[in-house]
Amino acid sequence: MWQTPRTPPDPATRSGTVRELIRRYGVQVALIGVAALWGGTFVMVAGAIARYPMYAFLGWRFAVAVVAFVAFYPRVLARIDWANVRHGLLAGAFLSAGYIFQTWGLDGPTRTTPARAAFITGLYVIITPLLQALLLRKVPKRSTLLGGAIAVVGLWVFSGVGASASTWVVGDTLVAVCALAYSFHMIVLGSTGDGHDVGVLTLVQLATVAVVCSVISAVREHVGPPSDPGVIVAILVCGVLASALAFVIQTWAQSKLPPARVALILVMEPAFGGLIGWTIAGSWPLQEVIGAATMLGGMVLAEVVAAAGAPAEATVLEPAVEGIPVPVVELPDAAVADGD
Repeated sequence: MWQTPRTPPDPATRSGTVRELIRRYGVQVALIGVAALWGGTFVMVAGAIARYPMYAFLGWRFAVAVVAFVAFYPRVLARIDWANVRHGLLAGAFLSAGYIFQTWGLDGPTRTTPARAAFITGLYVIITPLLQALLLRKVPKRSTLLGGAIAVVGLWVFSGVGASASTWVVGDTLVAVCALAYSFHMIVLGSTGDGHDVGVLTLVQLATVAVVCSVISAVREHVGPPSDPGVIVAILVCGVLASALAFVIQTWAQSKLPPARVALILVMEPAFGGLIGWTIAGSWPLQEVIGAATMLGGMVLAEVVAAAGAPAEATVLEPAVEGIPVPVVELPDAAVADGD
């Protein structure tokens, strides 16, 4: 049977189609990669600190992050000034507390699981706007309060409180303190003003965590550089990819996408943390899955609706060293008055 020969596809057309797909979806894919990477680090960190002291791990991790960040942003060194250093040191102090309590919660006999740590840490998306209301007199929107209420219900189910045998452990409490520290960290970043340099602030924060954890390790742990290949890989992945490169991707993405879309993608971090943690553990506890899904729903509602905002609101997402960037929303006076 005679068939009309097919015209081979034009390579230029195919190349143009690929470029168009990358242009249209590349930013979203990169952000999903960041969220998945952050979620996966909970499991990686838990494995590393089981074989290497906690503070030494954090010290090396953030020392590597500092070097990597300067490699990505070499010009940041010329922009360092006292105002940004001052704010960066304060933000870095809260960031240090967050990482210490989070890692502590994954360490020792009373540790929590990576999946639980991921979701409990993510609650700072809810805590931050409530602290803004208390400390900065910025009344949260009703959607934020509703999202917080949903997340609290999810946490109640997730924790096992009210069941015959509660599953809440000391490690969960330590991670909850981490979420509170991260919230104060975002409050500090959100009150720095328009003139701050995001790159300098980030560098100072990374350096602060590296110094604080290294000093504590030198005093308490007295350990040399890591020799375990798994620990070294965890330090490099967390320092280079999850901190320095993730910041670069966030900054780039936030110049291309609306804040609501960035927030929606990055709020997937706890979901990735839960999926990866439960899969590796080989256990999917029904109560935790239901509670986690409810918590995630509350986080999405609070984060995305706040980032979408009304036209009269100015919404800024502060790129985070690691974790969901909380929207800093400036409300007009009339909106503040009625809390809507």
